[in-house]
Amino acid sequence: MDFLVTAGQLVLSLSILIVLHECGHFFPARLFNTRVEKFYLFFDPWFSLFKKKIGETEYGIGWLPLGGYVKISGMIDESMDREQMQQEPQPWEFRSKPAWQRLIIMLGGVTVNFILGFFIYGMVFWVWGQIYLPTENAPYGMYADSLGMELGLEHGDKVLSVGDVPFDRFNQGIVIREIVINGATQMKVEREGKTLDIPIDNDKWTKILSSSTGSKNLFEARHPTVVSRVEEGKAADLAGIEVGDKLTSVNGKQAIYFQEFRRELMKYAPKQEKKSFLERLFGGNEPAPEPVIVQIGIQRGNEAFERDVELGANGRIWILVETLETETEEFGFGEAMVKGVKEGWNFLVVQIKAFGKMFSGKISASDSLGGFGSIGSMFGSLWNWQNFWRMTAILSLILAFMNLLPIPALDGGHVMFLLYEIVTGRKPSDRFMEIATMIGFVILISLVLYANGLDVFRWLRG
Repeated sequence: MDFLVTAGQLVLSLSILIVLHECGHFFPARLFNTRVEKFYLFFDPWFSLFKKKIGETEYGIGWLPLGGYVKISGMIDESMDREQMQQEPQPWEFRSKPAWQRLIIMLGGVTVNFILGFFIYGMVFWVWGQIYLPTENAPYGMYADSLGMELGLEHGDKVLSVGDVPFDRFNQGIVIREIVINGATQMKVEREGKTLDIPIDNDKWTKILSSSTGSKNLFEARHPTVVSRVEEGKAADLAGIEVGDKLTSVNGKQAIYFQEFRRELMKYAPKQEKKSFLERLFGGNEPAPEPVIVQIGIQRGNEAFERDVELGANGRIWILVETLETETEEFGFGEAMVKGVKEGWNFLVVQIKAFGKMFSGKISASDSLGGFGSIGSMFGSLWNWQNFWRMTAILSLILAFMNLLPIPALDGGHVMFLLYEIVTGRKPSDRFMEIATMIGFVILISLVLYANGLDVFRWLRG
């Protein structure tokens, strides 16, 4: 069920973005009286799931969910329609239009995706505002994850500033933005009552952050494990744990903060039998792991005692705990749109810089890239509309950026050749464009297979 929710969000998001991207090509083409033969969501090699011809255009849904396309008459694209291109150019064909009109048609898709990404970002801020944790509401400092510790942070640190920017909101995104985008070279923290300056090696930060492939945090706010809800009939309830209890240890090991408590529970979580390659690939039934009992320390008012609790998968004991008090910043429509553009632009700058460092070899492509599995995992297994639209905004900007790359068969490749034509006055031959498009298509398919192959490898590796 979790897989279906994740897949459903990914397919819906991509469908929205693909259709609107292709509309960005379709409407300028029609504006300049250029015939559009096909408008497809997903690709349709050999057959389509649905199609209907309206006027001169066939609208349809393909079965291969790797993108979508519009087939414009007289344009060399992945359809490789050599027969049409061998005939005399017709007034309604793409190749008969002035270069500036063809440029507008080709830029339409990425323009829509850029505008859409910024707009959706803005709408998310307008509808939901921005929830944040004031630093003053995090009196216990941070819990540094493995990445954060590798970068010099420690449990209990309180970040005071990054570069010249005060750390007034407890958000690792501020740290990443100031280092990666604005080039901050030091971070000021309070550690055990003393103020320290932590030097920052920008290349080291970028490399380590890229290796996480979005699956790890630098740090999070520490807080005690105070029970706010106990699921009836489950392990904690059966052990007598109550709302308001503070959980302080696991099997005698002190763990007064939630992150430490969770980490200790995971050490004793029931072990699943390791699957072979074929079992991981094709699945199969597994015997239930042996139950594991741990002793959990409890502080209830002035009373301290221990209770035996049976752990579930992943160390679960079926409770919710109190979190630190957050605040919500609300925006008017205009403010939200400005905020959306700013956040979207910052995201693009980070991606462009990371892309450049990947090509220069400073970060690993195999650690940084991911396919549909990696993208889908960012939606999560619960359908949350705020996260759905935020992820859709991010994907829209990524789609726009990737389509602008000067690779034949992408919009950016066509734009590159059109700019050459405008500047030099010489149009590349149809044969050259045909070969270039074929090479570009092979490159794209190879990149898609490589990125998704990395996802499969990570999954099989566990």
